[in-house]
Amino acid sequence: MNLPKLFEDRMRELMGEEYEEYLQCYSKPHFGGLRVNTLKTTPEEFESICPFSIKRIPWVKNGYYYDTNQQPSKHPFYYAGLYYIQEPSAMTPASLLPINKGDKVLDICAAPGGKSTELGAKLGGDGILITNDISNSRAKALLKNVELFGIRNSVVLSEAPNKLVEYFPEYFDKILIDAPCSGEGMFRKSPSIIKNWEQYGVEYYNKLQKDIILYAAKMLKPGGYMLYSTCTFSPEENEGTISYLMEQYPEFHVVNSLPNSETRKAFGLSYEGFDTGKPDWVKGKEELKHCIRLWPHKIDGEGHFIALLHKEANFNMEHNASAPVSSNPMGKSKNILTDEALDFIKNLKFPIAQDRLVVHEERVYLLPDGLPNLKGLRILRQGLLLGEMKKLRFEPSQALASALLTSDYDKIIHLSIDDPNVIRYLKCESIELEGNYEDGWYLICVEEYPLGWIKIAKDNYKNKYLPGWRWV
Repeated sequence: MNLPKLFEDRMRELMGEEYEEYLQCYSKPHFGGLRVNTLKTTPEEFESICPFSIKRIPWVKNGYYYDTNQQPSKHPFYYAGLYYIQEPSAMTPASLLPINKGDKVLDICAAPGGKSTELGAKLGGDGILITNDISNSRAKALLKNVELFGIRNSVVLSEAPNKLVEYFPEYFDKILIDAPCSGEGMFRKSPSIIKNWEQYGVEYYNKLQKDIILYAAKMLKPGGYMLYSTCTFSPEENEGTISYLMEQYPEFHVVNSLPNSETRKAFGLSYEGFDTGKPDWVKGKEELKHCIRLWPHKIDGEGHFIALLHKEANFNMEHNASAPVSSNPMGKSKNILTDEALDFIKNLKFPIAQDRLVVHEERVYLLPDGLPNLKGLRILRQGLLLGEMKKLRFEPSQALASALLTSDYDKIIHLSIDDPNVIRYLKCESIELEGNYEDGWYLICVEEYPLGWIKIAKDNYKNKYLPGWRWV
């Protein structure tokens, strides 16, 4: 691989004798990874049904390597949302942000959703996940992945961080910033990034990072935790950005993010090969050693930087008022459900609070509890889309199908993994089923895992799988 000379010279200066060992990683292949969706299955259950060869990633309890000659994204279990394809090092930030059920969580630079889907899974349906990306096109990919994962308590936005501050002052318990960066840690996996590095360099991204981290700081509650990560080696973008934050907001401190020995033993976790932050590279405080650096010559993964920050709860300074909870977070809407919608919703077997149901343009949403007023924001999805009210009928959504477990709904059609109807269904083709079924909406499942809806009327089977998600 032809690395830029400027990059080589700087890395040689930073790494000293270790540079030659680091350079050898470019002659080795990158590693493929997938992360199990714990909203739908457990790592142990997944291991028992996984159709391809996998191996545990030592530092992520639900992460696995797979053979890059295989295609896990071309399997029905992927379409059932059982796992997310993600580079192994990139799984680390979300795994280390300490999420408690009921937390209000922000992923501020979220697309395409690798970290948001894990944060949503860790919330387990409780609390709120605000997942945002400033790029509307990238936010659409984020929306699909959040819905495919079956996350019920999310709001997907596409806004600039400075606008989010107006709506969420000191609102979040936890914030994740996977910051836009120069991408030096991904040169091996994606050599095309080198051209971007040569065009923009470090300074361009460092300015963005400093702006984003200060906006995020204003949205974190006192006592909350914020995790900052990049996939670059640049000290300016890593320890330098953290030092800048602590200069502007002294109530922030870098803390150790690795689990204690009991947790490591319980989940069989190992962090061998993880390196510390380098305060001397930026003439920063010693606490920067609590940061984590992942090097591709020390672990089976790409380059990454991670810093977990704690915001003091009783710091002596004036704070903005927290965002008030709104009884109608989306502004004006018609909260009148048709009889057909009510009949369908009452047959769902998971808790649905009536005061959290909102109708907007005939679509019915289940909002997370405790949202502030979001009117004026670019919202791609407001909570869980349950379905759409049409004349004399209610059509449940693809997002709802993905969010259900088989215990949440009575009318289920189970297909085995080797049934040809599975692929036909995912391709939005017609399928034929054996047996007699009464009219109604049925949840199509591969084995025990929902894929989507089929509507049966007078022995006609109408495939309702979302065309935008179809198998291609």
